[in-house]
Amino acid sequence: MNLISFLLRSSWRMVAIAITTGLLSGGSSASLIALISRATSNDATSRLSAIAWGFVGLAMVALITSIISQVMLIRLSEDAVLQLRMRLSRQILASELNHLEKLGNPRLLATLTEDVQAVANAVQKLPFFCVDIAIVIGCLLYITWLSWQVLLMVVGFAVVAIASCQWLLKRGRHFLALARDDQDLLFKHLGTITQGVKELKLHYQRRQVFLTKQLESTATTFRNHNIRGLTFFATTSSWGRLLFFFSIGFILFALPNLFTISPQTLSGYILTFTYLMLPMENIVSSLPQISKASIALQKIESLGLFLTNRAEISTVPPAIKSDWHSLQLVDVSHTFRTDTEDSSFILGPINLTFYPQELVFIVGGNGSGKSTLAKLITGLYIPEAGEIALDGELINEQNREWYRQHFSVVFSDFYLFDTLLGLENIHLDIQAQEYLKLLQLDHKVKIENGKLSTTNLSQGQRKRLALLTAYLEDRPIYLFDEWAADQDPVFKEIFYTQLLQNLRDRGKTVLVISHDDRYFHLADRIIKLDYGQVEYDKPY
Repeated sequence: MNLISFLLRSSWRMVAIAITTGLLSGGSSASLIALISRATSNDATSRLSAIAWGFVGLAMVALITSIISQVMLIRLSEDAVLQLRMRLSRQILASELNHLEKLGNPRLLATLTEDVQAVANAVQKLPFFCVDIAIVIGCLLYITWLSWQVLLMVVGFAVVAIASCQWLLKRGRHFLALARDDQDLLFKHLGTITQGVKELKLHYQRRQVFLTKQLESTATTFRNHNIRGLTFFATTSSWGRLLFFFSIGFILFALPNLFTISPQTLSGYILTFTYLMLPMENIVSSLPQISKASIALQKIESLGLFLTNRAEISTVPPAIKSDWHSLQLVDVSHTFRTDTEDSSFILGPINLTFYPQELVFIVGGNGSGKSTLAKLITGLYIPEAGEIALDGELINEQNREWYRQHFSVVFSDFYLFDTLLGLENIHLDIQAQEYLKLLQLDHKVKIENGKLSTTNLSQGQRKRLALLTAYLEDRPIYLFDEWAADQDPVFKEIFYTQLLQNLRDRGKTVLVISHDDRYFHLADRIIKLDYGQVEYDKPY
């Protein structure tokens, strides 16, 4: 079982202790059944005191071992889920950006949320599942002690029962696996609702087609696969309950005609089988969640292997070069493939050199490759050909992490953190408050202990907060991708004529992707891209 192997990888010692104590608990529970059966016999009257003390002792053993087993498994399972979440998060952050973009956000989100949660839900049930199994094993041992002939009949009956249930469970797992595949597509459509709500509101026909032919169609398929899978599991539960009643009827009415059985032994069988009904029902009812967790683990492991194959070397980078002289891109090229893989866009070969204290505008039409070039310059994309060198030092797998630390970037699709993470400065709040005044946000946002009081602002104001973070990072090279696109005319003027000039005067190199040609005269150089090629690189 994938779930057990998952826990064994976390700590096989804790699993061994939990299983041992669980078996003791199950054995004690079965022994209690034996004592109850003995106490009801006619010849047990003289030994009731001894049986009572044995009953108390076994009850305490069953209680203590059950608690130990469950607590061990609870701690182990929660630790394992924590490790799983962190490992998967680290694998995603360590993978190449281009690789993550090909995987797509829906698949990553479905794995991080639904798959991990499915595993977490199953491991919460696992401690009780293991104790129930231990009780079943203990009761079977008691049946063996009563009569090995009856055990053989029970085993034969169990083989038939397991074979029939196995077919039902296999069919159920098949449909749950199909439902999990549907979930990736469903997450994509749900993302469309949040990201494309304005466009959907403005176009009635588009909205209706999206709701009926995409969202509802996928959600219906997902529902149908779930219903069919869970129906097979529900049928298994009911079928198993019927088999239990059949076994009790067989022991009660048919067994005495086949073997000579004392009333005490017969009552022991009936009592044991009746006691077994609850743990067996618990086991069967847990199977859907465990099957979902098994499918989720397969998805997680598949994604993890996929990410590991394109993982980057991540080490603590050494100090950056605040005093640098040149950044060179030599014959750098990158191929961007579309979702269908039928067509591709090639950027390059690019030959550029950047210098300290320089204001460079990168311009060009939409689709000319500006944002792709920005990701190559900052080390987020790895060149398929060519080289990048900082002061003659070639950038490779070993030093790419260090190289990236030289850049402060605000992308057009930026993410705004509500906390100033990773910035160690005892005067951080004071310095941040000064920048808030510069960005004309001090009347809307306050900073206390590095935490922003709010990020619920307009897109232009959120971009200013992203710029605030970039200011506080104080790195040698700044890159802004269409930063001024969401700013009002007044602050756009401030950005180009004051903020950029201020950064350059502080010795920073500033790269600006922009369409605002009225400010091109402020640049030291302009680099124009056209269909992935540098059309010109010249002073303004």
